[in-house]
Amino acid sequence: MRKFWKVLRELLFSQVNKEFLLFLFFLALSGVFWLFMTLNETYEKEFSIPVTITNIPQNVVLTSDETDTLRVTIRDKGITLATYMYVDGLKNIMLNFSSHARNNGTGIVSANELQKLVYQQLANSSTITAIKPEKLDYYFNYGAKKRVPVRWSGRVIPDELYFISRVQYWPDSVDVYASTEKLDSITTMYTEQLNYANFRDTLFVNVHLARSKGVKTVPDMVKVGFFTDVLTDEDIEGVPIQGINMPPGKVLRTFPSRVTVHFVAGASVYKNLTYEDFTVVADYKEMKASPSEKCRIYLKKAPPGISRARLSTDAVDYLIEEDQSEL
Repeated sequence: MRKFWKVLRELLFSQVNKEFLLFLFFLALSGVFWLFMTLNETYEKEFSIPVTITNIPQNVVLTSDETDTLRVTIRDKGITLATYMYVDGLKNIMLNFSSHARNNGTGIVSANELQKLVYQQLANSSTITAIKPEKLDYYFNYGAKKRVPVRWSGRVIPDELYFISRVQYWPDSVDVYASTEKLDSITTMYTEQLNYANFRDTLFVNVHLARSKGVKTVPDMVKVGFFTDVLTDEDIEGVPIQGINMPPGKVLRTFPSRVTVHFVAGASVYKNLTYEDFTVVADYKEMKASPSEKCRIYLKKAPPGISRARLSTDAVDYLIEEDQSEL
């Protein structure tokens, strides 16, 4: 053991190591000197300071956030800025609701007022060179609200062979608080922009509702479910052709009297369809305006949940006869 300490002392206090230790000492000294010089220089630094509205009366509903954020650029020596950053910090600013509220449902705090509140926390040597936003405003009402449905917004596209058969919301409606003028114009609350693609299974998304100035929603987040189904090419046969705009006492007879409708739909949608879900028509006014051996037919009505619906033919033979039931 003594041998070990002897060897260690010899290594530490050998000429080479003495020079190395001396080098380290002066390196540390120069680092301290550099740090001191650096902190003694003047800099600008941006700080974020939360601003909170306090003492809100019980009969008042704040329709904007209770807390906002000021971005303040302060100019001072590095050591002072470092104190703001790591030691004392800049405290939250508390704004009394009634001190700034106006009768029109808004409250405004000017840039001068904001600067005064920030300066109260700063050293005498510090200067504010910029403050954003230049003013803070908040919105409120006295409980006026409206319940409106929720709808999704954005881009939601399933895999190529799938489609969205239905969309469900939890909850499907929310309470909206805003000024009377804004409430009158709001009929639907949309989600923030969604962006999903190439999915096959049912997709569930928790998403915030889109924000609007002076509008508060309760709740402000909803769950949206996108239910998918497999796309298939299907047919419905035996859909009758009906005449429209027929004059009294006249009846349309077509040959054939029924047609087939081709379409694309999900398997779960198709199994519940019948020919009664479709309406195919021929227009007497068109026949009278452009007489021909054949009349054009049109798919006037198709059920929801199908796409690319088309008829097996777009023209058929026809006769206009007297309605025997009226004789």
